Amino acid sequence: MNKKVACIRKEVWRRFKNVQNIFFATSEGKRPCVRPVTMVHFANKFWVATGSNDAKVKQIKNNKNIEFCLMFYKGKNTGYIRGSGVANIVRDKKTKKRLANNIPYFKNYWKDAADPNFALLNIVIRNIEYLKLGAYKVEKFSLDK
Repeated sequence: MNKKVACIRKEVWRRFKNVQNIFFATSEGKRPCVRPVTMVHFANKFWVATGSNDAKVKQIKNNKNIEFCLMFYKGKNTGYIRGSGVANIVRDKKTKKRLANNIPYFKNYWKDAADPNFALLNIVIRNIEYLKLGAYKVEKFSLDK
């Protein structure tokens, strides 16, 4: 990885907080479906906790490809991180319990990690598009090894 990409990548990673609201896109057939969700950055991975009967879970079962957009603002300047990759439905009970214990809002929606209405998505980012605050040029890089 060249120095420029390494610096941009570091800058992008600093933008992620433990919990942030993003626009999250899945697809249903040929139709894109975008909605706001809360994405959690925990243990160097990205997660979305959601209802097991939500449309996004059904859509991911049919097509794991996703995109998200994280917007940020400072004064009149805006920027964003747009990520693409896949969402994996987590079935491992240990992982679900660990995340349930570390998601600040978890108890507002579910009783515990074994709650049948709790679904956990692991978001695997493959590509990033980054627009710095107030910039006009988009930077792109791949996370595939």
